[in-house]
Amino acid sequence: MKLVMPFPPTVNTYWRAPNRGPLAGRHLISAKGRTYQSDACAAIIEQLRCLPKPSSAPAAVEIILFPPDARRRDLDNYIKALFDSLTHAGVWEDDSQVKRMQVEWGPITPGGRAEITSENLKPWRVQSPDKWRRACNS
Repeated sequence: MKLVMPFPPTVNTYWRAPNRGPLAGRHLISAKGRTYQSDACAAIIEQLRCLPKPSSAPAAVEIILFPPDARRRDLDNYIKALFDSLTHAGVWEDDSQVKRMQVEWGPITPGGRAEITSENLKPWRVQSPDKWRRACNS
C-alpha cells in the first residue's frame, strides 16, 4: 500500500507536557499533533476511498520525506507522528508491527509531504545449521 500524507510535525512539537493543572507531568499529543492526525486520516481515507481494515501482520515500510524548505532537520524526528497517524487511521493495529524501515529525504517540495509504502513482511525462514553449511561448502 502506498500513501501520500502531509509532512509530519517533528517529535518536539508533536508532544506537550503541561506543568500545571490536573494533567501536569503527563505527556500529551499537542494541538499541532492532533491537527496532523486529522489531516493524515483525511488523506488516507481520500486515497483509499474507505476506512482501512487494520492489519495485524508484521510490516516493512519505506518512507520518503519531502521537506517544505531547506532547513536542517533530523530525519528520525518525523517518524513518530507519521506512525501514530497510521495507527489512528487504522492502517495497522499498532506501530510496533513495523519490523523493517527505510527512511530517506526527497527533494524540497512546497508544503512538504511524506510518501509511505507499507507491505506485509514475510516471516524469516530459519534454516538448520546443516543446510547452511552444505550451502556454503557447495
